[in-house]
Amino acid sequence: MTTILTSTFKNLSTTSKWAVRLSVRPLSCSSQLRSAAAVQTKSKKTLAKPNVKNIVVVEGVRIPFLLSGTSYKDLMPHDLARAALLGLLHRTNVPKDVVDYIIFGTVIQEVKTSNVAREAALGAGFSDKTPAHTVTMACISSNQAMTTAVGLIASGQCDVVVAGGVELMSDVPIRHSRNMRKMMLDLNKAKTLGQRLSLLSKFRLSFLSPELPAVAEFSTNETMGHSADRLAAAFAVSRMEQDEYALRSHSLAKKAQDEGHLSDIVPFKVPGKDTVTKDNGIRPSSLEQMSKLKPAFIKPYGTVTAANSSFLTDGASAMLIMSEEKALAMGYKPKAYLRDFIYVSQDPKDQLLLGPTYATPKVLEKAGLTMSDIDAFEFHEAFSGQILANFKAMDSDWFAQNYMGRKTRVGSPPLEKFNIWGGSLSLGHPFGATGCRLVMAAANRLRKDGGQYALVAACAAGGQGHAMIVEAYPK
Repeated sequence: MTTILTSTFKNLSTTSKWAVRLSVRPLSCSSQLRSAAAVQTKSKKTLAKPNVKNIVVVEGVRIPFLLSGTSYKDLMPHDLARAALLGLLHRTNVPKDVVDYIIFGTVIQEVKTSNVAREAALGAGFSDKTPAHTVTMACISSNQAMTTAVGLIASGQCDVVVAGGVELMSDVPIRHSRNMRKMMLDLNKAKTLGQRLSLLSKFRLSFLSPELPAVAEFSTNETMGHSADRLAAAFAVSRMEQDEYALRSHSLAKKAQDEGHLSDIVPFKVPGKDTVTKDNGIRPSSLEQMSKLKPAFIKPYGTVTAANSSFLTDGASAMLIMSEEKALAMGYKPKAYLRDFIYVSQDPKDQLLLGPTYATPKVLEKAGLTMSDIDAFEFHEAFSGQILANFKAMDSDWFAQNYMGRKTRVGSPPLEKFNIWGGSLSLGHPFGATGCRLVMAAANRLRKDGGQYALVAACAAGGQGHAMIVEAYPK
């Protein structure tokens, strides 16, 4: 069967068909820039389950997310992760010896500190007897760190776990070519001058070409930006809609920053530089300025640009997760419960970025909730086109029936509840650290507005996705 996106580019009429089948309410600046009304406290059931431990988030922090190549550019990933851990320790005053385990997510690993969780923990002063490991699952790496923590606590293996994530895009590993690596390893093993000269005689200048990292799928060799462009075309998401959504994200993030809602940020004194106190990628522009940018991936007709895509970001996050019983015994007032979660996987070629569409109805069913029960939505914004394509897929009975095996659509999130403090397009997206930011934004929004349930969702490379229900802790 011809896939969704391939057929779009083979036959231009397909786009118009998708536009009819997957039509949703138009996205306008005026509707998106309205300040969200406070969510009224509702009398809802708790999602606690009999004979299952309640897992709580006591607190979560992050150092400011910065554009790569700025203030963090001379550091290493474990420096950022250590700063997040120290910020968490300072805010919670949790004794280091109480922490049973530490887990960090990361994507592009620094070779010297491949288990960055361990190096950061030691650097932050945790006991060398505290185990730590690092996980990678593309953009949902810290989501995996959190849910691994939930599993350790729920199974009784631990009571207190720190989960987090880190990414430093300012200094990614650049490798020699495979031929050069092989020659260098063989030279290291050569025992005689003759063997060395024989190996050197095979050297070619082409061996010196470096292998640069790329945000691309190994299985398809396609960059994520290309996938986003094709996805937007398949779901008939216009360039104007994408720019409007990006403007919304930056405008709401600036408003949240100015009003002090981004309270998960802890200051970080960068060695040899000033103290960093806020995200530096929040830059509200204008639709006129954004429209002047050229397509970044599919040229000249693509619709994904630098303005409606998330940017390369440096940053780190950390969360203190406990069993409710342990948290209360230590005198803490938790922020939220971590409830049901789900991981999904799809075709990495044509459905790479549709993780939220597949994960949302599954996690709602698992929790016994509906979309109308959710008071706050926090979705990862990789690209404007990705978010809007997910909206259209979620709002389509046709897509649900033909691609998800469902009778009806789940429905798209109402904008007045969606990412109202900005998102990855504006706050930044350090690959391994975004999941914790999403959960803390959800928890803090629930506390501020009196809501009870939040839904966190994200897509990830490899065609994977994640969704989780966060429940507010009773005041």
